[in-house]
Amino acid sequence: MDQQLHKRIEFAANVAIIAVALLLSVVLVKRFIGNSTPPGAGAALNTIKAGEKISLPNTDWSQSDRHLVLVLQKGCHFCAESAPFYQRLIQAVGQRSDVQLIAALPQAVGESRQYLDGMGVAVGEVRQADPSSFGVRGTPTLLLVDRTGTVTEVWIGKLPPEKEQEVFSRLQLKS
Repeated sequence: MDQQLHKRIEFAANVAIIAVALLLSVVLVKRFIGNSTPPGAGAALNTIKAGEKISLPNTDWSQSDRHLVLVLQKGCHFCAESAPFYQRLIQAVGQRSDVQLIAALPQAVGESRQYLDGMGVAVGEVRQADPSSFGVRGTPTLLLVDRTGTVTEVWIGKLPPEKEQEVFSRLQLKS
């Protein structure tokens, strides 16, 4: 009887080892072979792109030929580091009537205005909106939007000087 119990335990242990090995094999195959998307690329696939329509609360895109939407977030250190660029941008856009600046932040409008004022970024139009609700996965992001609500240009992150100049050029602004 003792011999038979030993055989049953050994058989059960072997079955358990085989089951765990099969499960581990399936997980590894799915993770490394079955997934053709490179790690970390999922967020980029869901990011808003030029040519897509955007919906922002209380925004009538037909009011201006072009809109530059500053998608920011309180506590974002890249947003704060970009404040001097935004200040220059606001000053240059202030001379134009065909470009409207809009700031979109997830915080309440009052809190967002206080945050922007603290950075010296005085944007007249401030909207409360969750960036992910219109395809923005990271802040800061700049969106150039036409009068139909179609995104024509996207700049993501803290921009290097050449990209900052690209924004000025695209908007036909003097830096």
